[in-house]
Amino acid sequence: MPRPTAAQLAYGSCTVILSTLAMLLLSETSSGVGIAVIALAALALGILVAMTVPAPRATASPAGAEEKERVPTAL
Repeated sequence: MPRPTAAQLAYGSCTVILSTLAMLLLSETSSGVGIAVIALAALALGILVAMTVPAPRATASPAGAEEKERVPTAL
């Protein structure tokens, strides 16, 4: 499994923090169970966001393809 990029970690972390804050403010819960459910939901959402951020793709040349030599041109 490839390592997550910095962008994926940043998006996931921001999603967890902001969604937890928003859900706690909107639900106005004060019970421990409610807070735990909100925290788990925010973690799941953060993982989902981090995994759906497109990772940079490595471009590979097809097998047997020869690379063309680039020759600089003078103007």
